[in-house]
Formats: sequence, structure tokens, C-alpha cells
Amino acid sequence: MQKRQLGNSDLSLSPIGFGAWAIGGGGWAYAWGPQDDHQSLRSIRRALDLGVNWIDTAAVYGLGHSEEVVARALEGRSGRPYLFTKCGMVWDSNGQVSHNLSADSIRRECEASLRRLKVDVIDLYQIHHPLERDSLEGIEEGWTAMAELQRQGKVRWIGVSNFNVKQLEFAHRIAPITSLQPPYSLIHRDIEPEVLPFCEKNGIGVIVYSPMASGLLTGAMTRERVASFPPDDWRRRSQDFQEPNLSHTLSLVEQLRRMGARHGRSPAEVAIAWTMRRSAVTAAIVGARSPEQVEGFIGAMDFQLTPAEQQEIEDFIHQQQSTGGEAHI
Repeated sequence: MQKRQLGNSDLSLSPIGFGAWAIGGGGWAYAWGPQDDHQSLRSIRRALDLGVNWIDTAAVYGLGHSEEVVARALEGRSGRPYLFTKCGMVWDSNGQVSHNLSADSIRRECEASLRRLKVDVIDLYQIHHPLERDSLEGIEEGWTAMAELQRQGKVRWIGVSNFNVKQLEFAHRIAPITSLQPPYSLIHRDIEPEVLPFCEKNGIGVIVYSPMASGLLTGAMTRERVASFPPDDWRRRSQDFQEPNLSHTLSLVEQLRRMGARHGRSPAEVAIAWTMRRSAVTAAIVGARSPEQVEGFIGAMDFQLTPAEQQEIEDFIHQQQSTGGEAHI
């Protein structure tokens, strides 16, 4: 396993990091349904035992609960992994989530995350979302506050998530950006034309999230499983999990399954390896809700697709598009 330096930082990352979104549990706007904390603890520890050296979470995941579970998983362990978390999404006493990039809010969020994670410093602190998808509103105040936290030693490095090129350029003029965290998978490729080249040119690390498209590309997803999602699973509202997109993606999964079988790899490992074929991508965030799920994708840490296999996937996707499939790519 070859570790990779993240942007302008001194962080040397395993190719896969543990994503702690789903382990936040149910009962909030972007939940994945109920989650067993005992399984979460076992999942994190199994990933670390298998060589993962960083965990990505956020204050809003489970409204603070994910960060608390991460801290519990690390109790008594030597050799702490790097801890990444995010700010800018806050909630009220009723659990209603909103966006806030004010300096005061970011400072309070940082202190709360430090307490929940039970650490003195956060390795990578990230703005979770811009206030508006294509707007610069709030970025100057928020990013200035992030740079001040770094100067104070509260956080070691600072990054952003879900920013476009205009927003990246704007923030980068205020203070250096260590990393971007964007969604990236075989069915969501929006960052390829502009975002990835910009990050590579400017030395900004890229840690992609949802490389398995929130479970769709794992090989374990079925129409029956989608139909049985609990009421508070956000994926029930996602177009990716509705027809005709669902059928097109499940067809793509069968192609990944055939390709993976040549190497003794799962569709999930093929999907993750595909995202890391790009030189601009530093590493991938991969979530797991059980140790078995960890073991189903961990092989992607040292798996590479050949150029011929990459082209084979592209050809399959183009064929789908020519017949009216994959409209959501």
C-alpha cells in the first residue's frame, strides 16, 4: 500500500479513509436509517486494523453522534489515525439543520468538535458546504475564520467540501486550501472537466466521497433492498435510487462484477479503484456500517485497473448512454 501526501500538508494518507456519515445513526435529515453503535465501533476498528489511517466525519452527522462514536472507537488504541471533520452545518433544538459560515459559529463548532472527538487538535478541518451552490456568500468570513483556527493551533490543516472552481479560486486567494472533498463516482463525474484539473494545478489534495455512489456500486444493492429502506434513509429521496436510473446503475454493477471476478475483487473494489485512477485524486472516503462491509472494499487499497480495463468501463457507459441509459451521469 502506497500512502499519498494530501495537498500542501504533511499528512500521508492511506488510499482509503473511513467515512463516518452513516454511523451517525437515524433521526435527522440526512440519516441512513438506524445504526447499531456496537457495529460502528467494530467497523472503525476493523478498518484501522487493516491499514486505514484516517477517518472523515462531520459535526452534523447524527447531530454530533458520529464524532462521539469515532472518539469511543479510538479509546485505548495506540497510534491514533488522522481525524478529519467539518463545519458550517448547524442544528437547532428541534434538530433542524441549516448552513452557517459566520466566524462565531465556526469557532463554536470547532470547540464542540474538539470536545466530542476528545482531541486537542483536528488534523483537517473542512467547510462542509457553501451557503449556496454557486454563490460566494459567506466564504470570505468563513474561510478567514478557518485560517485563524489554523494559526491558533486548533486545527492543523484546512479544506473545503462541495466547492466549485469559482469558490475554490476565491477562498484560495484568502488562505491556502489543503484539500477539496467532492462527490465522485462512476455515476457522478461532474468534477472531471474543471475541478480536478484546477486542484491538480494548484496543489490542492482531493479526497473524494461516495465512490460507491452511496451503496449503489457495492454489488450488494438490489431493488428489493431499496424498496425496504427505512423511512429516515435519505436515499429514499435520491433520484439515483429511483427508476430509470436504478436499473441503469445495477446494469453497470454487473459489468463491474465481471471485471472484478478476473482479479478476485468485488464490484465495490473496482468502483473505488476507478475513482483513484486520476492523478488529481489523493484518496477516497469509504463508509461502512459493519466489519463485513469493510472487508468487502478494503482490497481497493492496493488494486489498480489497467488502461484497457478503464477503457472497457468507458465503452460500457457510452453504450448505455447511446441506448438512453445513465441519464444522471
